[in-house]
Amino acid sequence: MWVTSMPQVWGEEGVAKGGVVTPAPATALLGSLAGWAYRAVEPPAPRLCGTEGGPPVTAPRLRLRDGRHLAYCESGVPKDKARFTVVFSHGFTGSREDSVRASQEVAEELGVYMVGFDRAGYGESDPNPNRSVKSAALDVEELADALGLGPKFYVIGISLGCHAVWGALKYIPERIAGAAMMAPVVNYWWPGFPADLAAEQYNKQAVGDQWALRVSHHAPSIIHWWMEKSWLPTSTVVAGTTPLPNKRDAEIRRNMKADGTFQKKTELATQQSIHESYYRDMTVMFGKWEFDPMSLPKPECPMHIWQGDEDGLVPVVLQRHLASRLSWVNYHELPGTGHFLSPVPGLGDTVLRTLFG
Repeated sequence: MWVTSMPQVWGEEGVAKGGVVTPAPATALLGSLAGWAYRAVEPPAPRLCGTEGGPPVTAPRLRLRDGRHLAYCESGVPKDKARFTVVFSHGFTGSREDSVRASQEVAEELGVYMVGFDRAGYGESDPNPNRSVKSAALDVEELADALGLGPKFYVIGISLGCHAVWGALKYIPERIAGAAMMAPVVNYWWPGFPADLAAEQYNKQAVGDQWALRVSHHAPSIIHWWMEKSWLPTSTVVAGTTPLPNKRDAEIRRNMKADGTFQKKTELATQQSIHESYYRDMTVMFGKWEFDPMSLPKPECPMHIWQGDEDGLVPVVLQRHLASRLSWVNYHELPGTGHFLSPVPGLGDTVLRTLFG
């Protein structure tokens, strides 16, 4: 006869004779392990600008309703002389000083005032632990109101910063006079993409990028832990090693690394916290959205997308599909062009003339 179980005799200290831990100590052990795991994945606290031990404040900043500060940079014509006002949302690794790089002559000719800002957690803007697509749009609106840009204004985004533009079209459409996106990053999990097409393009990425996006979408709470482990496959975009099929893109990145610009931009963007800037960007952009951009109704303003057909970071076939689903999008595909659109000669002027000319 096989013995399938044995009665246990418990000692006074909660240990069964034979060395088996009782339920109460086991629970305590599991609690300790859970606490260790939480501490292991919890990112370090950010070093806020203007606080003891934090980076200095060098840019103009405004205080938002929730108490956070937003740093900004103005360009173009003075506000009081502007015919058109624009809020610009920078991309991954970017800053408040980024723009469409239009010439000052065209800005003055058209009467364009533009303000860029460090998105939450970047540069000298305070982090937002509750950052989302919606909060990005509301930051744009608060910035515009604080600077007195009027009841309606234009929004332009570049690369990953375009999630703020999609958010503006969703959450504050009545405030938007017009919108433009330059090489907007897409989320492979947007329902509007055919599953087979999205999977095909997703699988063309480097293995590290596939994992970085997978963790950002499915397990955002461990993204900092994951990205900081050199033995795990992580983002080539953060490392600056993504294969770039476009020659101009490759040359631009090579020169930026050679002259130290790449490192300087990284240090400035992440000076408060790499988690609150880069990694938070990843979980917002590739996480679970409250809406699908391809289900948005037609806005009451013009909307433009510029996309290079040799973009090594954003699959052009997905951008084409998105544009085909949104008949109200004016889609401009640029032949022989990659992801870095602001350095493309004359494109900044073209964007402004298209919006305002």
